[in-house]
Formats: sequence, structure tokens, C-alpha cells
Amino acid sequence: MRKYSKNIAVIGCGYWGKNLVRNFHEIGALYAVCDKNKEQANKFANMHNVRALSVDEIMQDSDIKSVVISTPAALHYKLAKRALESGKNIFVEKPLSLTVHEGEELCEIARSRSLILMVGHLLHYHSAYIKLKSIIKGGVLGDIRYIYSNRLNLGKVRREEDILWSFAPHDISMILDIMEETPKSVSAFGGFYLSNKIADTTITHLSFSNGKKAHIFVSWLHPFKEQKLVVVGSKAMAVFVDGEPWDKKLQLYKHNISITDETSAPLINKADVEYIKLEKNEPLKNECTHFLESVENNTTPRTDGEEALRVLKVLEESANEIIRSND
Repeated sequence: MRKYSKNIAVIGCGYWGKNLVRNFHEIGALYAVCDKNKEQANKFANMHNVRALSVDEIMQDSDIKSVVISTPAALHYKLAKRALESGKNIFVEKPLSLTVHEGEELCEIARSRSLILMVGHLLHYHSAYIKLKSIIKGGVLGDIRYIYSNRLNLGKVRREEDILWSFAPHDISMILDIMEETPKSVSAFGGFYLSNKIADTTITHLSFSNGKKAHIFVSWLHPFKEQKLVVVGSKAMAVFVDGEPWDKKLQLYKHNISITDETSAPLINKADVEYIKLEKNEPLKNECTHFLESVENNTTPRTDGEEALRVLKVLEESANEIIRSND
């Protein structure tokens, strides 16, 4: 493994942040950690032989070139803006912010200061998704007809943001990337079961050009965990199931459907599933390495601020639709 400069500070050592801390340490780039719980910060600082610093200390330390933010989403904008204004490159967990306006401001600050802004849309760095994109680009699926995704689990229930903002960014990001266009229209509705202010389940429908559709179902009130993306094309169908073992995560179905005339029922010839061979690796480590390389080479990250803005616009429109439908 190549060596990187130790100049990364991770803010947030909680549920997900601890994984970022571990990966940047394993890569050899971790310089400092920070958490509102000082005992938690000291624990990880001692574990990885790095410094435990406050937010103020991180922003003022010239040895820290990049800041990784893994805090509740409501804090992303404030911390990201402060880091950029302190001259730090940033890697922010999804979502970039909670409004499009805030996201646009962060992108503009990064642009004006020639700093790297990357957002943690993790699945772009998953070998199954990378292979899926390659299959689509190669024409194996034909013309994309529709996409649907399920991201379901029992918990983790949040009180800072609802299920849409917590779960759906990953799926919206993949769908927009595959479709390579902005949806013409967005509709959404949610279910409020544990609180009348926080949606526990949402369904979002996206309509694209040429009749292409996508829908996203997310819930943290589901009896079992399911993370599934289905892409249906004119020639074949592909399924990315992250909960399956590596040899079954990416599945290809070359079903054939033929239509002889408008008066006859379509003829369906089912094909056996093909399991696509994948390189087994940790997506988060791929993502962390990609950030370091983007900073080092001053290149645009795969999931940069502009990509995050496209996702934010769909999230914001979906959220507004959910509010209207619940009034």
C-alpha cells in the first residue's frame, strides 16, 4: 500500500465516523480525531496514536490539510463551510447539506478557493456498482426502461433527519448516475408512524425523458434488512443486492420478451440467473483512497459537490412533496 501524508482530521467518531477513522488510519493518513464526546475522541486517539482535537483546533492547525465530516446531517453545512473557509479540503458524509441553497454555497466556496469537496455517496465506490455501470455502458442491458431500489431496515431511527434524508441519498445518487439526466418530475409521499414530524417510510417516484421511470422505497420500520437496486433494460435486467455474499451481489437476468403484434400477449422466455464475478474489497477504503488521490492530484472526485447538488435537488423536491401530501 502506498504512503500518504498524515494530514487528515475526522470530525465525528460515532456510528459511521468510527469506520472512517479506522480506514484513514489503515491507509496511513490519519492525523487527528474530534468528537463532541471527549471520552469517545480520546478512545480513538489512543487506539490509533493520533491527536484528539477540538473543532477550533482542527480549523487552526496548518498541518491539517483535509477534514472529514461524519456528524449528524444538520451540522454538515456549518462544519463544511468553516473547514473550507479555513483552507481545508473536505469529505462530507451524505447529505452534503439539508438545503440546495446551502449546498450551492459550499460548492462556490470550494471552487473559489480551489479546494476539493467530496461527498460520501459510498456505493459509487462499490465494485458491484462499478461493474454494473460497466455492464450498462457495454450495452448488455440495452436501453434502460426503469429502475427501482429498496433500502430497508429495522432502525437506526433518527431524530435529526427523516428516513428520506438518512437512507435515500445513496439510491438517488446511483439512479441519477445511471440515467445520466435530471428527472423531469418528482413525486413522493411518506408514512409518519413513530412521530408526526419525522417520516419513517417514504416512496419517491422519478420520471425521466422517453418514458423512463425510477422509484425508491426506504424504511427503518422493516422486519429485515434489504438493500437492492434493480435495473431493467430492453435486453436484460441486472440486480445489485448488497446483502448477498460477494459471489451473488451482482446478478444478471437475460430474460427475453417478444411482442408479435398488439393483439397478442407478450411472449416471455425466462433465463437462468448469471452471477457476475466481482473483485472483493471494502468500498469505504476505496472511497477514502479516492479522496486522498483527488486532493493529491487536484482532480475532481467521482462524487463531487456538483454530483451532490443533483442529489440534493431531488431530495429537497421529494421532501416538499412529502410535506404537501401529509398536510
